[in-house]
Amino acid sequence: MDLSIQIPDAPDVLHSFLPLFRVFKDGRVERFSQTPFTPPSDSEDPNAVTGGVRSKDIVISPENKVGARLFLPKTIKPDERRPLLIYIHGGAFAIESAFSIQYHNYVSSLVAEANIIAVSVEYRLAPEHPVPACYDDSWAVINWVTAHAKDRQGPDLWINNHADFTKVFFSGDSAGGNIAHNMAVRAGQDGLGDGVKLEGVILMHPFFGDGKPNKLWELICSDFKGWEDPRLNPMAHPGSLSSLVCGKILICISEKDIIRESGQLYYEALKKNGWKGELDLVDIEEEGHVFHLLNPDCHRAGVLMRRVVSFLRG
Repeated sequence: MDLSIQIPDAPDVLHSFLPLFRVFKDGRVERFSQTPFTPPSDSEDPNAVTGGVRSKDIVISPENKVGARLFLPKTIKPDERRPLLIYIHGGAFAIESAFSIQYHNYVSSLVAEANIIAVSVEYRLAPEHPVPACYDDSWAVINWVTAHAKDRQGPDLWINNHADFTKVFFSGDSAGGNIAHNMAVRAGQDGLGDGVKLEGVILMHPFFGDGKPNKLWELICSDFKGWEDPRLNPMAHPGSLSSLVCGKILICISEKDIIRESGQLYYEALKKNGWKGELDLVDIEEEGHVFHLLNPDCHRAGVLMRRVVSFLRG
């Protein structure tokens, strides 16, 4: 996102967090930096499929408008099972969507390159739906997906026929990285169901707190619990880090990322607090926050893609 944008406040603005959004006194929310939405490509016609990947949208909670976009490689064979990635988009908890062209294209590319299937989570956005809505919605999607593992008789045939539930991955960027971490914590506490294994977690430029005041977090929380809230600052809670149940974690940061320190602190806390899995840190030179989404065709985005694909292929 372009943090250089300057948008003057109007007299009827109640709250603002520029350049992301502002809330008016009448309850309206105006968002900035939102990329356009794009439809899925659920078709047998190869001309209608993005990069050899089919996609479709599903609704999980109609009353809350919670859903997901599913991705399937067109080359997959009947009853062939592949690793399952559950991806959670970023956007400071307040902008973007699983249905935006930016995230559609990125997850499609991951599916094509890694030869996996994917579920991209559509959660409710703050500030209209403050924290913990994003966590509750993401967990609802995860539960909907993993419920298919019990008898392969779930509501979606793609997941029934093709998900390898012994190789499940959570991933997200920025705020989505924060949510992905919190989903891994909850998976350790509540479980994912019989036959489901969280193989790994990929955090791309993750957003975490450092114990200092954070205006965004305070504004979007309905249950504000201070700056050492484990959802915001897991580094202040070593027990929750050391008990993460996944086998491996990949943390991706960039030299010029405005929240670069967030990922570094998380990585160092995992090492310090005795987490026993396989831990890796990828640090990309000369790039900024979520550069791989903003400039996916650049050389360094390709380098990062290959590292993520290698992690998913294991």
